[in-house]
Amino acid sequence: MKIGLIGVGLIGGSMALKLKEKKFTSEIIAFDKSDVHLQTAKERQIIDRISSFEGLIKNSQIIIIALPVEATKVVLLEVLDRISDKQIVMDVGSTKHEISKIVDNHPKRKNYVASHPMWGTEHSGPNAATVDAFSNRAAVICNPEDSYDFAIEYVKQIYENLDMNILYMDAEKHDMHTAYISHISHITSYALANTVLEKEREEDTIFQLASSGFSSTVRLAKSHPEMWVPIFKQNKENVLDVLNEHISQLKKFKSALEKENFEFLEELILNANKIRGILDK
Repeated sequence: MKIGLIGVGLIGGSMALKLKEKKFTSEIIAFDKSDVHLQTAKERQIIDRISSFEGLIKNSQIIIIALPVEATKVVLLEVLDRISDKQIVMDVGSTKHEISKIVDNHPKRKNYVASHPMWGTEHSGPNAATVDAFSNRAAVICNPEDSYDFAIEYVKQIYENLDMNILYMDAEKHDMHTAYISHISHITSYALANTVLEKEREEDTIFQLASSGFSSTVRLAKSHPEMWVPIFKQNKENVLDVLNEHISQLKKFKSALEKENFEFLEELILNANKIRGILDK
């Protein structure tokens, strides 16, 4: 089976490495607007062959679109316009509802599977790709009833070969949940980084005093805007909803300190500690 990979960055590159290791594919054909990314991916043996856009579609049984979500909206339609009835297209974007909605009435809609492997780092590009990136992570397949059974089966096999746990979910619910557990984390990290940069003018002091806790909290602030601005744009309503709640929670901490209500401050922290029971299951 030949896989066509559109986008050889962190996610696409990591998928390719694992699928090659598992011998799930006989060849990975790649297209990317960045010649540097393509050459790096070829040198690292992430991909087998560099192709034109048209050549990739012509010679691939499964096409994986691993691009930022705004680019995915455009490329997905271009790919569906060109595929045969037997080809499969999947994307791996962090938002699903808007992307799925634009192909609702496309004649090849059932050849497409909306999915999201729940993993990522603050790094980007094929040099950041790693073979075991997805192991024991969740992979969400959205609105499976809108896709052909054979398409769902092959996408399921891809995620099983990535050693991922597969979940099925409505696209709108997916976007709501990812706003809560992923998108707000990035906004919080960006905001914290901006706060420190605004208040602490001595860069050497930041470097010398930064604890592991601070570093892990602002790690996501290293993530590129070209990836995250489109995600926030597509998932704006859900992000605003959780952001308003987050601001409300910050105000509670602020009020407790202002009023020296340390009992309430303790209550807030103890309530937050409940997350440990969820994450440590």
